[in-house]
Amino acid sequence: MAEQDLPEGTDTVIEGASDSGSEGSGASNVATSGTSGGTGSTGSTETTNGILDKVRSGGEKLSGQAADRAKDLLSQGIERSAEALANVGKLIGDTAAGIDERLGEEYGDYARRAAETIEGAANSLAAKDPEELIDDTREFIRRSPAVALAGAAIVGFAVARLIKSGLSSGDDEDRESRRRS
Repeated sequence: MAEQDLPEGTDTVIEGASDSGSEGSGASNVATSGTSGGTGSTGSTETTNGILDKVRSGGEKLSGQAADRAKDLLSQGIERSAEALANVGKLIGDTAAGIDERLGEEYGDYARRAAETIEGAANSLAAKDPEELIDDTREFIRRSPAVALAGAAIVGFAVARLIKSGLSSGDDEDRESRRRS
């Protein structure tokens, strides 16, 4: 059979479906794909819908897993942050006696109050659920977006400086190792 020009929206010729009198039209012997301009077959549409459903359910499953993992990481971060704050508070409290001796009792009292405040913040942080912390953060951002934006800028600047200093120290180490070689 000679190759025929297929009408737009078709992809294959079905063998034996052609009518012997309509060779020129090509309309009766061409199958249309399920998604392009033609009528398409029900099986093709069902297959496409099935695939889309599988992709959607897989996406929802992955999204749920990612959310659970993020909450786990947030819980670990909260725990570590609370621990670090408690350690800082204890350190400040431990140095209060030395501050009393060197600078006077007034400054030692400031250090003790700071230590108590930090330990209170650590206890409060440790008692929070990740969802509760997220809600508190959202509320803080709604109440004072300028402070939140400034804080984000400061944190971004600090992270950029840390990364830059880490990269430059790595470059220095590379240079040293090349000189030794």
